[in-house]
Amino acid sequence: MNAEMPMVAELNLPQAFLLLATNDQDGTPEVPMYALRTTLAGAILAELDLIGAIGLQGKRVRATGTAPQTDFQHELELIRGKSRPHTPKRWVSMLEGRAEVQRVYEGLAALGIVEHVGERHLGLFRTVRYPEKDHAPAAALLKKIQAALSAAPSDAGTPDSTGTDAGTPDGRTTALIALLQAAGLLSKLVPAADKIRASELAKDYWPSHAVEDELRMIRLAEEEEPGI
Repeated sequence: MNAEMPMVAELNLPQAFLLLATNDQDGTPEVPMYALRTTLAGAILAELDLIGAIGLQGKRVRATGTAPQTDFQHELELIRGKSRPHTPKRWVSMLEGRAEVQRVYEGLAALGIVEHVGERHLGLFRTVRYPEKDHAPAAALLKKIQAALSAAPSDAGTPDSTGTDAGTPDGRTTALIALLQAAGLLSKLVPAADKIRASELAKDYWPSHAVEDELRMIRLAEEEEPGI
């Protein structure tokens, strides 16, 4: 084991995305809530795709015959139960929601990575924040992302010190990079990131493209809303 990289529990993609998309000090999202919900829905699709539970066939998302148990079994059953498959963008629209965001946050809190902090306003309204409690998981994720974006394509096939192909990041890291880029967070988290390299890694990743398409539609709808 690399002494510089502490051993931390591997997070699923929704957890990893939400952790990096949240300010570690005050526990508030680094992006507008609609972007957080939409990208989290894409991360759920990405997680199901990574474990082999779903796949893109043509332009539609379909469940595979068998799949390991997942924290997103409910979403998988929704996809499996549809008699007429939907497009990735349609599934992003259907899966996004505030309750799902809170469920993933609470999962991170149960792992001791973030802390559930509630505030009451006028004794009536409650605001919940999730500041970071353990920085090791976020640090490990950022280190992987930085390594992936600093490796030139010509490095592919060249093992690094751990025996891993230096030019080809693992599928989970590639997916996370694509999702962060879709949410507009990648350059904020990794200011020195090679944008061309990031685009190359994300160019054929269908869950992040679905997120981008849905965010584009949301922004267009907001721009077309008549003023009051």
